[in-house]
Amino acid sequence: QVQLVESGGGLVQAGGSLRLSCAASGRTLSTYAMAWFRQAPGKEREFVATISWGGSRRRYADSVKGRFTISRDNAKNTVYLQMNSLKPEDTAVYYCAAGQETGSVAAKFGSWGRGTQVTVSS
Repeated sequence: QVQLVESGGGLVQAGGSLRLSCAASGRTLSTYAMAWFRQAPGKEREFVATISWGGSRRRYADSVKGRFTISRDNAKNTVYLQMNSLKPEDTAVYYCAAGQETGSVAAKFGSWGRGTQVTVSS
């Protein structure tokens, strides 16, 4: 099973940018579809973005479309989430996940990182 570790979270002002990274170990990421989810306090985990194993297919939640970009570098065994024009409502713990196919349903992804906190101040 692949192990995932997120990094790059932090505190940023509204309108700012952050880039999250998800580094894999144990197995190569190139055989997995990947996704980012997030969970705000008191709310359920929600889908943010997903990318196919080769990077040709990407899908985003409506709430982040046009502001966030998911990408991957299989040579570095790393997936990224570039977040621009951040809003206070983007505040959450962000998790990366690995699975057999792209999708927006958390249960379809079998491997998860521990998350990285993103806080956007107004």
